[in-house]
Amino acid sequence: MFHYTLQRLLWLIPTLLAMALVTFLVMHATPGSPLDPVAEGANPLSPAAQKNLAEAYGLDKPLWEQFGIFVGKALRGDFGQSFVYKTRTVGEILVGAFPVSLLLGSMALVLAVTGGVTLGVLAAVYQNRSWDYLSVTVATLGVSVPNFVLAVFFIVLFSFVLPIFPTGGWGDDPKFWALPTVTLALGPMGIIARFTRSSMVEVIRSDYIRTARAKGLAEAPVILKHVLKNACIPVVTLLGPLFAAVGTGSFFVESIFRVPGMGRFFVESMTGRDYPMIMAVILLYGAFLTLMNLAVDLLYGFIDPRIRY
Repeated sequence: MFHYTLQRLLWLIPTLLAMALVTFLVMHATPGSPLDPVAEGANPLSPAAQKNLAEAYGLDKPLWEQFGIFVGKALRGDFGQSFVYKTRTVGEILVGAFPVSLLLGSMALVLAVTGGVTLGVLAAVYQNRSWDYLSVTVATLGVSVPNFVLAVFFIVLFSFVLPIFPTGGWGDDPKFWALPTVTLALGPMGIIARFTRSSMVEVIRSDYIRTARAKGLAEAPVILKHVLKNACIPVVTLLGPLFAAVGTGSFFVESIFRVPGMGRFFVESMTGRDYPMIMAVILLYGAFLTLMNLAVDLLYGFIDPRIRY
């Protein structure tokens, strides 16, 4: 397993380089520039000022030289100065915003896994009965209703009609975490519930489950020990991409609830053509997604002893 993990980590280097190159080329091929007066987030500048600023940021150099400078600095952890937030470096922004998004995403994923697996198990055990219909309905609503609609609904219900939670903000009080966590978790919860139900229904019909029941095992051990354990591998496969998606920032949820995470900075960097910020966020997402997929692959071996690397 050590050699497998090391090999996957080494492959992370060319993967990130390829992501950086593709992002860099697409970014510079897009019409406009961060110094263009029509670019949202940039102040109108005279041609002379734009020329001086381009020299200061190194945008007047050939593309291959710009990319080489970026990679060299990125290897030292320096992603440069933000074009939109001119008084802050990209590193300073990420250090402050990424832990907030990671905490919110972690809480949302725990809630999504707990609720999704529970709904999926109930739906599979009680097929074509009330629990099944209820679980499928909740899962469908979680997947189909956009999170910004859910956010507004929860604010109206739990902040105005029933003044239990604040309308937004972020602090040490768990009351600030409740609504954004639930809003962000409902979509992944619906996905996990549907995959759990589908996998368990398939496993329940297997011959070895009939044998376990024929031996006289109680229903609870059959479901939890035999069915759920063998049905959770497709569900575990989802956790890597889902955690990468919710753990690196959600623009709508963070904006509506005024959470100081990465989502707002990423969208503003796109509209303002903040090249260093765009590159840093995409590389961070790529590295995070790769590491989460590696963790999921290693988890397979603990779930199913037949899997070896």
